[in-house]
Amino acid sequence: MNVNYELTGPDGAPVVVLSNSLGTDLTLWDEQVPALAQELQVLRYDQRGHGGTTGKPGPYTLKQLGGDVLALLNTLGIRRAHFAGVSLGGMTGMWLAENAPERIDRLALICTSADLGPASMWRDRASVVRNKGTQAMVEPSLPRWFTPELVGRADIVEKFGGMLAAADDEGYAGCCEAIADMDLLPKLGEITAPTLVFAGAEDPATPPSHAEQIAAAVAGARLEVLSPAAHLANAEQPEAVNRLLLDHFTRSL
Repeated sequence: MNVNYELTGPDGAPVVVLSNSLGTDLTLWDEQVPALAQELQVLRYDQRGHGGTTGKPGPYTLKQLGGDVLALLNTLGIRRAHFAGVSLGGMTGMWLAENAPERIDRLALICTSADLGPASMWRDRASVVRNKGTQAMVEPSLPRWFTPELVGRADIVEKFGGMLAAADDEGYAGCCEAIADMDLLPKLGEITAPTLVFAGAEDPATPPSHAEQIAAAVAGARLEVLSPAAHLANAEQPEAVNRLLLDHFTRSL
């Protein structure tokens, strides 16, 4: 599978992998890259079926999505990296930290969940997208992604509505099925990577209680609740997120 990625930052610096959410692409991280790339190599990529990454017929599993990351790291000769993910990207990060802990240094989980049921809702959404396309998800998704002050802004609608409409139908549906079948809770307590967990105070998709559950289960995890911020908190509160990510990922330098 052809994984679309971008690697920037100083040669020899520690690597941080940035993983996008369902329905977005690597440009979700546009506000983070300039700040992080001052001290880190930043490897951002598109989840399968999103952006420039090809999508195979679904359903997918988190093992497959995590495997895509491991294959990319192997291709680039990266043995170990920090990891930050939003929503589905955070789920991918938790899977990696649970199942390939030797590859993950520090972990940041932004507006995500270890148990985002009911599974039937995700399978129904996959069916809708296979029948009507990802364009059908734009109108209901933007109010979950951003607070009311931002959701009607023309630049937000153009950028984020556009990337959602451009996502491959089968890729989006397959990722929905990965969320439906994920089983991250039993092994959360086994995560050893130093972990920073973010929540958006106004996030209706993964409310702060989901972040609290993760932070309570992962030993030593730190929780930050951002406001105002809905589901794409890194896009809505870039300065705060950048500051916290840099502090978290450069503590070991």
